[in-house]
Amino acid sequence: MDAFTLTIWLVRIAFVLCLYLFFFVLLRALWRDLRTTVASTGRSLGRLVVVASPEGMPVAGSSIPLDAIMSLGRDVNNSITVDDAFVSAEHALLTFRGRAWYLEDRGSTNGSFVNGQRIEGVVPLGYGDELQLGQVRLRLERDRS
Repeated sequence: MDAFTLTIWLVRIAFVLCLYLFFFVLLRALWRDLRTTVASTGRSLGRLVVVASPEGMPVAGSSIPLDAIMSLGRDVNNSITVDDAFVSAEHALLTFRGRAWYLEDRGSTNGSFVNGQRIEGVVPLGYGDELQLGQVRLRLERDRS
């Protein structure tokens, strides 16, 4: 075997090793990303703490974990059912966009309030803000975990 043939074989072997190394690094990065995603999936984005609920649903003092989109109203098909005579069937929508929470009144008769102020349309929220739907008051808080 001459030097040229030996060099070609060494280049071929080096190319295959580089190819396998590339696939190993790629799969390792994908595996880490998948593990990070799975680990963060179980975490809640926040929670609503029921401050006051005169008619008892949801129970005062209870904590409701939040997903990215939560509908609030008297109808049982809402994410959070609020049993209050002054709450509309589809009263409001609470959404998490980017890194902030937003509350949207869905044309309710009695309106939605944030920190005592009646809102129109979509309003950004901060942790610690108090929402009021009818006579039910809810406080937006960070998740405990």
